[in-house]
Amino acid sequence: MYAIVDIETTGGGGAARITEIAVFRHDGFQVVDFFHSLINPECWIPPFITNLTGIDNAMVEGSPTFAEVQDAVRSLTMDAWFVAHNAKFDYGFIKREFGAIDEYFQRDLLCTVQLSRKIFPGLKSYSLGNLCSSLQISIENRHRAHGDAAATVKLFELLLNNDKQRLIPKDR
Repeated sequence: MYAIVDIETTGGGGAARITEIAVFRHDGFQVVDFFHSLINPECWIPPFITNLTGIDNAMVEGSPTFAEVQDAVRSLTMDAWFVAHNAKFDYGFIKREFGAIDEYFQRDLLCTVQLSRKIFPGLKSYSLGNLCSSLQISIENRHRAHGDAAATVKLFELLLNNDKQRLIPKDR
C-alpha cells in the first residue's frame, strides 16, 4: 500500500503549520481511499502564501485543526509507504503535528522527486509542475493539496509502470 500525500503550509520555517492536506491511499493499481481537508493552522497565514495557494485566514477559520483530522491521516497512512513529491517536507510537517499531540508518527518514505530522477533521467526540472508538463500529466488546482496530490498519484502510477529497475518496493 502507498499513501500519496500533499500538504499546504503557512511557510517553510520551524513555526509553520499545515493549512491543507490530501491523502490518497493506493494499492499499486488504483486509489482505494481518500481524505482531503483544509486545516486551521491556529496561526496567521502570510500574504505571500495566500497569493501562492489561494488559502487565506478566513477560509481556514472554521476548518478542523490537525488534531481533529489526525485519525483519518493516521489510518490512511498506516501500513503504507508515505509517498510525496519532496517527501521529507510533507512528512516532516505531519510528523511534527503528530508530535504536538504527543504521538510518535513513523512511516517509510518514497520521494517522487528522487524516483523521477532515476526512472525518467535527463529532464530539465523535477519540480512537480515541470515534471507533469514533461510527462503530459494534467494538474488542476496547482499549489492546493488536492490538486497536487492527484497529480502526484498520476505521476506515481507512471513511475510504477516504468520502474524497470524495481526501485519502488511492493511489499506493503
